[in-house]
Amino acid sequence: MAGDTRKRFLRTAAELFQRQGYHATGLNQIVTEGRAPKGSLYFHFPGGKEQLAVEAVAAGGAELSTRMAQVVARSSSAGDAVVALGRFFAMRLIESDYTAGCPVATIALEASTNGEIRTACKGAYGEWLGGLTALLGRHGVPSPESHAQVVLSAVEGALLLARVRRDASVVTDVTNRLATMLEKL
Repeated sequence: MAGDTRKRFLRTAAELFQRQGYHATGLNQIVTEGRAPKGSLYFHFPGGKEQLAVEAVAAGGAELSTRMAQVVARSSSAGDAVVALGRFFAMRLIESDYTAGCPVATIALEASTNGEIRTACKGAYGEWLGGLTALLGRHGVPSPESHAQVVLSAVEGALLLARVRRDASVVTDVTNRLATMLEKL
């Protein structure tokens, strides 16, 4: 039961931080939407909102890393993998009414002056870059780490633009262009 409450707080916090940011998300909202007593929040997260944010970013980043690996597992080329990621992210946006972009970006931008939160964000991005680098390397893309940075940066930008425009085709357009670029290398 205690583990369920802790997981519920993490899931709720991750969703709220992603949707509305660190500063706009209050502990009372997390408690209310997490459907648990306020005292249990401090029991599980004695470091308060900062600890909750650090752990929510780490958990959300790891979860997305796993999903990304599943999405690209059967891809026959680097280009196919990037197109599959584009479809995956576009569907997440559409299904969430454009609130589920990147689980890290919103909090990374807002809390970049907080060392612990920045470190958690850096860890999540590092995990994604590692996965993309390995994927591109397996498919023979030269300078896979450099190209992984291009892919991640382009997808992150596309997710932001798609949320603002409320148009998921931005993500698929960008990933289709990235795929064409990768296939020519």
